[in-house]
Amino acid sequence: MPPVVQTVLLLTGSNVFMTFAWYAHLRNLADRPWYLAAMLSWGIAFFEYLLQVPANRAGYQVLSLPQLKIIQEVVSLSVFVPFVLLYMRQPLKWDYLWAGLCILGAVYFIFRNQ
Repeated sequence: MPPVVQTVLLLTGSNVFMTFAWYAHLRNLADRPWYLAAMLSWGIAFFEYLLQVPANRAGYQVLSLPQLKIIQEVVSLSVFVPFVLLYMRQPLKWDYLWAGLCILGAVYFIFRNQ
């Protein structure tokens, strides 16, 4: 599997764990002490790192560090928007489109001299 494809797939899985670790407690544990949410989030984040570290190592073989970071941001937004809509049940906003276009601009500038 090409390193860039491997990187994107691993980062996608990593971001699913990251998003749940960072935000799911706002819905599921809002009535519980913050330290319980933090401990649960750390447990979820462990699985994030099991995917994120190999993703970055694979990507760094063929991408610059700024390129790797921009790919991470694209993947993060691609995971976060469905999470907000489907899991957190928040309404779709035009701001998500504008944010996505800004990220695409960042992708263009980071990869244009490739």
